[in-house]
Amino acid sequence: MRLVIAALCVIVLFSYGVAYDPLDPNGNITIKWDVVSWTPDGYVAVVTMSNFQKFRHVMNPGWTLGWSWAKKDVIWSMVGAQTTEQGDCSKFKGNVPHCCKKTPTVVDLLPGVPYNQQFSNCCKGGVVAAWGQDPSAAVSSFQISVGQAGTSNKTVKLPKNFTLSAPGPGYTCGPAKIVPSTTFLTADKRRKTQALMTWNVTCTYSQFLARKNPSCCVSLSSFYNETITPCPSCACGCQNKKNCVKNESKFLSKAGVHTPKKDSDPLLQCTHHMCPIRVHWHVKVNYKDYWRVKIAVTNFNYRMNYSLWTLAVQHPNLKHVTQVFSFDYKPLLPYESINDTGMFFGMKYFNDLLMEAGPSGNVQSEVLLQKDMDTFTLKQGWAFPRKIYFNGEECMMPSPDTYPFLPNSASVNVLNFPGFIFSLIVLLAAW
Repeated sequence: MRLVIAALCVIVLFSYGVAYDPLDPNGNITIKWDVVSWTPDGYVAVVTMSNFQKFRHVMNPGWTLGWSWAKKDVIWSMVGAQTTEQGDCSKFKGNVPHCCKKTPTVVDLLPGVPYNQQFSNCCKGGVVAAWGQDPSAAVSSFQISVGQAGTSNKTVKLPKNFTLSAPGPGYTCGPAKIVPSTTFLTADKRRKTQALMTWNVTCTYSQFLARKNPSCCVSLSSFYNETITPCPSCACGCQNKKNCVKNESKFLSKAGVHTPKKDSDPLLQCTHHMCPIRVHWHVKVNYKDYWRVKIAVTNFNYRMNYSLWTLAVQHPNLKHVTQVFSFDYKPLLPYESINDTGMFFGMKYFNDLLMEAGPSGNVQSEVLLQKDMDTFTLKQGWAFPRKIYFNGEECMMPSPDTYPFLPNSASVNVLNFPGFIFSLIVLLAAW
């Protein structure tokens, strides 16, 4: 029996390790190295990072990529990125490499760098959009010139022990694997060229590895019950309870309070849940053929502006979304036969930036859904979401026994527009 229990524990931990997400089963970040030319002592390669995750993007301060060289490789130069340290290059005379470390750490360049330092899809401060939100912005790349590395497919040794922070922990990268060489189309689209050698590295995300506690929570309410179901107490842990700030505190007027720290340590508003993000789902109106939900996202972190935010929701009625009023919406189909998941995100230049805690620290929208009469009900919490993810992190839901309940003695208030208009006309005629 003990062996069976131990085996089950290993399976569970392994499932977290490979980062299987039921709402995005194929999501990953793929890092591709394309050797485009040989040099006297090595090669020049284009490194492309593609975020194939549907609703998890790489937030500010961006990605950090690391690896270990298999030989005594050095980086002669880089375009579109840079290493954080040069290392000991004292043995080189004349030309000094960009980096001599055995384990280099690479970051993206910031926007606005000189043109001769830029490369395609670079220089965004390491911020990469989710593939489901904006495929054109879901790629980051740079060029690297490597020396002392071998000058042919047989002598080059692949880097190993890849690590990816985006921007914090949570990603696990597999070994580099040689794949069929990438083909490129010339600018006039009349000729194809081919990389001399290509290898891929796949990195997957696990919320279990990223943090011990969730980073967001969900509260619920409805038109048929005055009770508001709040986020669970200490939903995101209460480690920051001693350092939290009351929203009327004079401390918030001090210079530098709202500046993000390098370790991304949050400065939270004092709440019972102590979460940086709260998502509120309100069942607003019940029509004859439709029902309406209001969604509000509130930021309680005084040090973080969430750009490119995403909200993934699982609910069986999302296959009948009729209109979303002030968010963009895209259905997600993790499994072809099931359409119960959708992604909400901000409209560009309107509400795609969720401001830090304070008066402007919230975004909200309403969603109109058509009823499926075979399944729709307001009983037993059916109208509330099954799962909610903010920026790819699963939020803590309240316990089902605390959901706003439907009064037994009251009938559901259904607003029938045709009947209402007809009654109004009869009343006016009689008057």
